[in-house]
Formats: sequence, structure tokens, C-alpha cells
Amino acid sequence: MVGCLTIDNLKIEEGNFWELLALYRLLPNFKRELAIDRAIADVTITSEEIKLALQEFQQRYKLTTQEAIQNYSQAYSLTDAQLQMIALREFKIEKFKQQTWGNRLESAFLNRRASLDRAIYSVIRHKNPELLQELFFRIYEGEQTFAELASQYSQGIESQTGGMIGPVPLSKLPPAIAEKLRHSVPQQMHPPFLLEEWFVLLRLEKFMPAQFDDATSQLLLNQLFEEFLQAQSLPKT
Repeated sequence: MVGCLTIDNLKIEEGNFWELLALYRLLPNFKRELAIDRAIADVTITSEEIKLALQEFQQRYKLTTQEAIQNYSQAYSLTDAQLQMIALREFKIEKFKQQTWGNRLESAFLNRRASLDRAIYSVIRHKNPELLQELFFRIYEGEQTFAELASQYSQGIESQTGGMIGPVPLSKLPPAIAEKLRHSVPQQMHPPFLLEEWFVLLRLEKFMPAQFDDATSQLLLNQLFEEFLQAQSLPKT
């Protein structure tokens, strides 16, 4: 007898379940969650940690009233027991991260420090290099501000913010931009240069060297965890 799953009066045969996951592009995420369950299978939590896990979960998702909890549960079709299981699972994931990499975070920070530096910068992108050269001199001579010209001329989404972007990790930027920002001083403007199909006018607003603080520690834990999950998904040779 073939098993059946019924969702909103729609019957899904057991054999079609994996096919639908693939069709809806949910299979990679489903496999990822299974890998997480395998990783945290041996993580145990105390009665005090259970209370803490529920408190943190409610704070994280703003479930501070019974109405908010009910609405959240209804939105995801969760029972009270399932909601608690999700809260405990998230807590176990964070505990697994700490148990696995917590004592290696400072070393990881030193190794990755350059990739964690951030910057706030202003940019104007345009296809016309002569126009950008003119804008460069207008800003340099103080005739108009960078923000005014970016709003008027930039052909990227930065025109909506007066050209300003960030803070953003340098590792997320094109190498040509990251390198210029890393070796700039605040308010230093670079003459127009070619970047792929654009000509770019660039100015550093603020450079933010990475600090080994709580936020960076959490970022490192998340990165190491994601790398661990990716390694689990690689085919065995």
C-alpha cells in the first residue's frame, strides 16, 4: 500500500514526495536541514537551557504575547509541541557551533581578518567616461556634492541613496573596488576607472577594520558552520 500525505485536501503519494521537493526547488534546503539534524543529534540541553531556549526564541521572533504565538503557529501550521521543538533545535544548533568552534574563534578571526573589514563608500556608475571625468572635477572643485551628482547621474541603484553604500564587507565587493578602498583615506576620491561594463567614480567615506567582538564572533561561527554543512554535502571519494 502506497502512503499518502494530505495537505489542504491535496493528496500527495509517497513516491511523488521527492519529485515535488525537486520541482519546487526545496530539495537542497531539505537536505541541508537533514544534515543539521545529523550534526546536532548528540547535543544535549539541560532543563535550564530549555527555559532559556524558549525565551530566546520568543524574543527573536517577537512572540511576546499569546496572540503572537498563536498567529505564528497558525501561519506555519505548528502545534505547541512542534513550536517548542523548533525553539530547542535552534538552541542546539547554536550550542553545537560553540562546542565545535568556540575555542578556535580567535585563530579564525586572525586568519580571516582581512575579509571581515568593512567600508562605507560612495559611487557613481555610468557608461560615459567623459561625463564621469566632468563629475569628478565638479566634486573636486566643490561645485556640487558627490551625493547630488550621484542622485542625478548614477545609473545604478545607488542613485537612490546619493551614491552611498554600506557598511559592506570588502570580501563582498569586486576586487578592484575592495583594493582601492583598503588603501584609501576617508573622503579620498578615485578618478573614473573601468569596472566590467561601467565606468566608476569612487570615494571612501569610512573604513571599518574588523574587531574581535560578539558580532564578529557570531559571524565567524555562522561561516564555519556553513562551511561544515557544505563539506557534508560533498560527494565522498
